[in-house]
Amino acid sequence: MRTYVIRRLLYAIPTLVAIATITFLITRLAPGDPIRLFTFGATDLTREDIEALRAAHGLDKSLPEQFALYIVNAAQLKFGNSILYHKDAMSLVLERLPNTLTLAVTALVLQLVIGVPLGVLAAVNRGKWIDNAVRFFGVIGHAVPAFWFGLMLIIIFSVTLRWLPSQGVLTVGKDVWDIGDRLKHLIMPAFVLALAGIANYSRYLRTETLDVIRQDYIRTAEAKGLASKTVFMVHALRNALIPVVTALGGVLAFLISGALVIEQVFTWPGVGQFTYAAARQKDYPVITAGVMLGGMLLVLSYLIRDIAYAVVDPRIKVK
Repeated sequence: MRTYVIRRLLYAIPTLVAIATITFLITRLAPGDPIRLFTFGATDLTREDIEALRAAHGLDKSLPEQFALYIVNAAQLKFGNSILYHKDAMSLVLERLPNTLTLAVTALVLQLVIGVPLGVLAAVNRGKWIDNAVRFFGVIGHAVPAFWFGLMLIIIFSVTLRWLPSQGVLTVGKDVWDIGDRLKHLIMPAFVLALAGIANYSRYLRTETLDVIRQDYIRTAEAKGLASKTVFMVHALRNALIPVVTALGGVLAFLISGALVIEQVFTWPGVGQFTYAAARQKDYPVITAGVMLGGMLLVLSYLIRDIAYAVVDPRIKVK
């Protein structure tokens, strides 16, 4: 297992280099000058002051020189100081990572806890009203834009009913360990982020469960006199879960990237909102730090997927 993990991490290096290169080119070749944007309206700065700022962030060098220095520093997870905040960019991003991970992991749990049982329930009750309801929900879950759904929840539960807060992670003045208050802030953005995944997993499980229960080995197990519950839980459900585990590959990075919209709607102070604000201000170090962190999480999620795949399907061996 250790050799497998090390080999997969080594395979990830070219992917991360490609992500770093594309991010560098997009940020540097996009129109606009971050230093001019940062100093706009500062009448007390001289041309020499502006050039000194440019030099401090390495923007006075040629593009190839900037790229070489950028790759060397990125290999050490050093992306420089934020142009806006004058602090280490990766540190600023990592400060907001717990909020984003809390949102993403909660959304993932909701996807699995709600989506998987719905798919199984629909398969067991094929053709009945429960099956039709789950399939209808699957279509709606894909069709509804996340930002619109989030705004509707805010209007209903925050503005009209006043049951849940509409923004932030904690009410001002509340203790940081107030779990109840944090859950109130978390429930709406997490559910909105999880909606598409719930629709996906319910469809996956319905299709796979229907396919598995038609297999010969299921009929053989039933013919041997095994209880229906045992046949379903031990033989059918475990094999039906294999495609779901496959679908988990990249889901962590997908949730974190999808959290960008949700964080904007609910003013959730996470990596997505922070990186988006940095992109608007052309804060190169923060942009690259945020994107590279997302790339590393993508690699990590695929690694977890492969290991989980081997656990679910004993025929798969990791070497």
